[in-house]
Amino acid sequence: MIPVDPSGCARKIIDVHGQTGVAWLARLPALVADVAARWSLIVLPPFPELSYNYVAPVMGPGGAPLVLKAGVPHRELWDEMDALRLYDGRGIARLVAADRERGVLLLERVLPGESLRTVADDEQTHVVAEVLRGLAGVALPDGHPFRTIGHLARGFERLRATFGNTGPFPAERVARAEGLLRELVVETDAACLIHGDLNPGNVLRATRAEWLAIDPKGYAGDPLWDVATFLNDPPADLGASDLRRLQVRRVALLAEALGVARGDILAWAEAHAVLSAWWSYDDHGAGWEPAMGLAELYAGLG
Repeated sequence: MIPVDPSGCARKIIDVHGQTGVAWLARLPALVADVAARWSLIVLPPFPELSYNYVAPVMGPGGAPLVLKAGVPHRELWDEMDALRLYDGRGIARLVAADRERGVLLLERVLPGESLRTVADDEQTHVVAEVLRGLAGVALPDGHPFRTIGHLARGFERLRATFGNTGPFPAERVARAEGLLRELVVETDAACLIHGDLNPGNVLRATRAEWLAIDPKGYAGDPLWDVATFLNDPPADLGASDLRRLQVRRVALLAEALGVARGDILAWAEAHAVLSAWWSYDDHGAGWEPAMGLAELYAGLG
């Protein structure tokens, strides 16, 4: 049996999937051994920073550097598979093989693989614009399975149902974000496939393209959702004045690079930030305040 250490992701998997996650973790060593034999893989120790999936570098036939990703089969993992198939390596790591039923993906390994977090602020912004151009224009097939931004916005309904109103979240801020998303989703002429989680950790330095994305959520919507995702994951150690200066500059650079209105970027970023604050509370019961602070910043800039 191939030695498999899921300790880096076990707690989060159990938090999300409960007893289903416990049972899946017990089956994981056998699952990895089976797909390794089927796809002729040499499995190496997992990456040090795991989250909700088991992810390990592997060597494929002929020593090809690949990545094995396995998770509890569920909608988010299936959407990732479907998105990767449609992107077909354009701006993103290629999907080499997949076992949908068992929640396993075999992926191109992006090398050298340094995260976008390792480069300076202005370069980060230019890289994100370039990656977005690489990801752009993938049409959605009829009857596609992807969630829309309107679907994600229903998080506000859960927020209000949870608290009877808005609980610890400022009522004016929640109402404003709800209104923004209603307008933005209606104004979207034609939704396309978007990454859905284009934070700096999901953009890696590559050899076949200077930078490539990884780990798409796979949504149907406006690409400015991905811009908002990037903006709403700033460095954690900035004071309020430095954070404001950074975001003002990032918004200006992205508006110029992508040829979109600064106000549109701010609107998407504000709505996304409030929804992210709710997700933090819903998932962890805490940690929502930074995102709400970003929403207030964007509202003041608009």
